[in-house]
Amino acid sequence: MGIVQIAAEALRLPPKDRAKLAQSLWESLADPFMVPVGADETETIALAEERDRQLDSGDVQPVSHEEMMARLRR
Repeated sequence: MGIVQIAAEALRLPPKDRAKLAQSLWESLADPFMVPVGADETETIALAEERDRQLDSGDVQPVSHEEMMARLRR
């Protein structure tokens, strides 16, 4: 079954079940920006500062919510 068929079936679910499915799918995606479990405050601040440095230096480019959602759908 392809994505189009799966989406069509999912859209037939009641809203509460669609929300649970969406949450399950979202949580299944690896988050490259996720703070490691057990990270202390110093590590968390260092990670935030590194991300800020990457944005300031142009190493990474920010994207809008709309663009991120479009990328995830592809």
